[in-house]
Amino acid sequence: MPLTHRPVAEKDIQVICGFPQSEDELFFLFPKAAFPLTPSQLQEAIALRSDSTVAELDGEVAAFANFYRWEAGGCCSIGNVIVSPVARGRGVGRYLIEQMIGFAFSKHQAAEVTVSCFNQNVAGLLLYPKLGFQPYAVEERQDKKGNRVALIHMRLPRNAT
Repeated sequence: MPLTHRPVAEKDIQVICGFPQSEDELFFLFPKAAFPLTPSQLQEAIALRSDSTVAELDGEVAAFANFYRWEAGGCCSIGNVIVSPVARGRGVGRYLIEQMIGFAFSKHQAAEVTVSCFNQNVAGLLLYPKLGFQPYAVEERQDKKGNRVALIHMRLPRNAT
């Protein structure tokens, strides 16, 4: 299964909008968005962020991520992470996060990379520590239904890689 990555293109927007399968999945990816994810919501997020990237599996867009914070020599924060339902469990998320870590350290000369993950997002909570991320803070948030949820903040210092 050849995995590749490239910057997001206009033609990818509609495909990525189909990845979140529920209001909860969209909340993990993009808490401010309303379900279903629309091209305009996604384009607005891309416009405010850096390094919006897709991973392709066998030539098909299979995952998406970007940075919502990028500071040269400081911190890069990975956000808007989603994997296509058909590509889940096949290493695509891991591959894309590894590429984003590479961008943070090489392109932005970041001292650390951070990622935040909601407590219900089991796939993310299991993936990020495998890549070296360590939890450093927990923030109380509310989901779309007003329920209390925990947003777990994790970091990967440059010297940890």
